[in-house]
Amino acid sequence: MIKTTVFKDAAAVGIAAARHLTDKIKTFRPTLNKPYFVLGLPTGDTPRPMYRELVRLHQQEGLSFKNVVTFNMDEYCNLPITHPQSYHTFMFENLFKHIDIIPENIHILNGMAEDKETECARYESLINTCAGIDIQVGGIGSNGHIAFNEPGTAFDSKTHQITLADQTRRDNARFFDDDINQVPKNALTIGLGTIMNAREVMILATGDGKAAAVAKSVQGIRTSTIPASVLQGHANAYFYLDEAAASLLK
Repeated sequence: MIKTTVFKDAAAVGIAAARHLTDKIKTFRPTLNKPYFVLGLPTGDTPRPMYRELVRLHQQEGLSFKNVVTFNMDEYCNLPITHPQSYHTFMFENLFKHIDIIPENIHILNGMAEDKETECARYESLINTCAGIDIQVGGIGSNGHIAFNEPGTAFDSKTHQITLADQTRRDNARFFDDDINQVPKNALTIGLGTIMNAREVMILATGDGKAAAVAKSVQGIRTSTIPASVLQGHANAYFYLDEAAASLLK
């Protein structure tokens, strides 16, 4: 069962999410077998308020990321990491360059890898080597995708290459001068099975454009046509919503 919490607006969602992560990071106690807290991270407009609050908490309240390892959910294929819309660029501009995380503890899929299958296998293996993800934070697409797992993706899928749905590319065109032709057609993404293996999953959704996908994911049928509905089978899945994104929940 997915648990939902509704906040007034997107800023409140971001602050609540950041503070939940802060509590988990601060209470984590490293051991020889598990030296790092493992955090799965998303990109896009929705998590920006969360990242702003995490940066503030680091700079003003002493939150440290030295015991944190991160894995990003996805990356476009064949988009240089220096491109302004690469997820490498997004993460460094919005979070990593502002905090004290150890650079070697940052993991982002290499969309420029010549052998995409090998890169996906490497990434999945690395997550397993780190004893899995403690908290996977994510967003949700208007078609119900999480990470870049488009409708029809198998619930047990691992990190893989995917062809982006036309809806996803249209939604993301706003980041590419409103030109869908500039949006890459393929991406690398962690799988739905990878997400389900996380000990906790926290999905952030804001705006009325996400309301239908949220309602179908939380209260609809558990089906691969709505990828986020897989989380109905997770023991610790939470949706942090603003009032607009929650507007179609019964």
